[in-house]
Order: sequence, then C-alpha cells, then structure tokens
Amino acid sequence: MINEQIRDREVRLVGENGDQLGIMSAREAYMKAQEAGLDLVKIAPMAKPPVCKIVDYGKFRYEQARREKEARKKQHTVDIKEVRMSPNIDTNDLNTKVGAARKFLTKGDKVKVTLRFRGREMAHMNASRHILDDFAEKLSDIASVEKPAKVEGRTMSMVLAEKRK
Repeated sequence: MINEQIRDREVRLVGENGDQLGIMSAREAYMKAQEAGLDLVKIAPMAKPPVCKIVDYGKFRYEQARREKEARKKQHTVDIKEVRMSPNIDTNDLNTKVGAARKFLTKGDKVKVTLRFRGREMAHMNASRHILDDFAEKLSDIASVEKPAKVEGRTMSMVLAEKRK
C-alpha cells in the first residue's frame, strides 16, 4: 500500500535515511512524505502499529525485484530422477543403470530406483528385492537410502539421496 491507500489510524514512520520519526497519524506521515517529494509505503502491515517508510516507490520496487531475483539465483531445486529396471536385469545392464544413477546423484538430484513387474514376475516380488539392495550397495559410497524398498502395485521402488558431508 502506498500514499492515500494507507488508512490506518496511526503508523510508525521511518524516514528516507532509515531514522525513526516516531508514531503519528497516517495523514501526518503522508504530509511529511509529500514535503520530501517522495512516497509513503507500508513496509510491515502486520506490526502494531504498522510501519511505513518514506521512499521513492519506483526505486523501492526495483530494489525489491532485484533482491528477489538474486535470492532465486542462489536457490537450488532438487529433482527426483527415476531409474527403471525389470527383475530379470543382467549384471552389465545393472552396472549401466548404477552409472546413470551415480551421475544424477553427483549433480545433487535424488534417484528413485524402480523395479517393474509384469505377468508371472508378480509371484516372485520378494525374491527380486536383492536387486534394489545390490543397487544401493553399489552406490553406498556416495548415496544413502532415503526411503527403503516398498511395493506399490506392480512396482517396487526406493529413493536414494546424496550423502551429507
């Protein structure tokens, strides 16, 4: 809220240099902002009384947008990459999948390892749990199991995350 939009009975006013000007009515604060040739901007609306500052509104919005952009730049999102296998996977194929998962983990992503069962493979789900255990064992130097192996319908999956240093 800026200038005439501020309808509070009293506000705590902060000057353009950051100095406290005290608690006064919103009308008085607006008059002081007018004298300075600047805008009255409500900075902290939830405070008792609300905090308003005398600033150049255009410059204030620009600085705020720049700070938000800078914060987004420093933010890192963690993606979940999925590695799918079947229960009758061969050792070389398993090693290839482990290599792909290792690459994802070193980039900082989490890896969901999924075993898909089809047809008669459904009868031997528990016998295939060792594949996921072997997968986690091969990556134990850089990854830890975040969610252990769990059966969900036709799939068995677990989530691996990079070890914290």
